[in-house]
Amino acid sequence: MDVELFPRARTEVTPGAVHVPDWLDLERQRELLTACREWARPPAGLRTVRTPGGSTMTARQVCLGWHWYPYAYARTVVDGDGAPVKPFPAWLGELGRRAVADALGPGAATAAAYDIALINFYDAGARMGMHRDSDEKCDAPVVSLSLGDTCVFRFGNTEARTRPYTDIELRSGDLFVFGGPSRSAYHGVPRVHPGTAPPELGLTGRLNITLRVSGL
Repeated sequence: MDVELFPRARTEVTPGAVHVPDWLDLERQRELLTACREWARPPAGLRTVRTPGGSTMTARQVCLGWHWYPYAYARTVVDGDGAPVKPFPAWLGELGRRAVADALGPGAATAAAYDIALINFYDAGARMGMHRDSDEKCDAPVVSLSLGDTCVFRFGNTEARTRPYTDIELRSGDLFVFGGPSRSAYHGVPRVHPGTAPPELGLTGRLNITLRVSGL
């Protein structure tokens, strides 16, 4: 990638919500991509999520630790092949705690252990509507890691899906953490920019790894 005239800076979007560009180096991105490809294999692999109303999400998903389905958690893929959810690795939880400390400061790192990963795969036409991460029983910060294509990440307010919101460009390797007063903010992905992934990564599309503490 060409050197930018003005390097991207760490930004506090709203209190408790911080964007840290280039948090993952290329080697770490490759390691995560290799892990994601393994997690995506069946059983309990990558699936299309269907809402109670019958519509489908355009981003496909695989879960670790706890299986999320609209709008609850289970230990098996109740809306898929019924297999037990894949385990949540300890190293991924440690990565989450380090992400929170780097983004929000050492005092923000939660004593609770991260035990959920939602991994969403976006192809060129995929998007994610505005929503809140509200099915957990713990208000520990949410950690979001991006791999592959650049996306527009829309981070809103805690009251409604509408404005005010801020659009942030998330590139491969970027970290976004939101907790505290921003923990229940609406957020979504209105578009992905195809063909923008680092060629060295070998990924077509975008992967988002979201880490949460279930409190279950």
